[in-house]
Amino acid sequence: MSIVTELRVRYAETDQMGVVYYANYLVWFEVGRVEFLRSLGFDYKQMEMEDGCILPVVEASCRYRAPARYDDVILIEAGPIILKGSLLKFAYRIFRASSAREGQLLLAEGETVHIVCDASLQKCLMPERYAAPIRSAIRVSGLDDQGDVDGQD
Repeated sequence: MSIVTELRVRYAETDQMGVVYYANYLVWFEVGRVEFLRSLGFDYKQMEMEDGCILPVVEASCRYRAPARYDDVILIEAGPIILKGSLLKFAYRIFRASSAREGQLLLAEGETVHIVCDASLQKCLMPERYAAPIRSAIRVSGLDDQGDVDGQD
C-alpha cells in the first residue's frame, strides 16, 4: 500500500535553469514518508516523543527520469516495501500531475533504507504498535523487492 501526496513546486526549489534542484527529490521522499505514516494514524513526532524510536536514513537512491519545473503540480507516491527486524525500506515515485495536454509523467523514483533506533542511536526493534500497521501495508502490495511475501522474515 502506498499513499499519494500532492505538492506544487516552489520557485526556491529550482536552479538557475528553472529545473528542480536534484536534492529536493530526497526532501519530497521525506514528505511522502511522513504522510504515509500519518495515514496509518501516527507520525514521527509521536514515535520519537512517546517511544524514543527514530528512523535514520542509512541509504538513499533516486533515479531521475524527467525534470520538474517551477509551479508544476507533483504527486509523491510513497510506501514501505520491507520491514525486517530493525530494517525498514520505503519506495517512492514522483509524477508530474496530469494536465489536459499530457498525461501523468514519471519524474523520479527511488528508495530509502532506515534502521530503527532508540534515542541514543542504538539499533532496536520497532514498537509493535507501529510495526503491525506497516507490515499490513506491505502485505497489500504482495511481494517485496527481496521476493519475500508480506515483507516478513
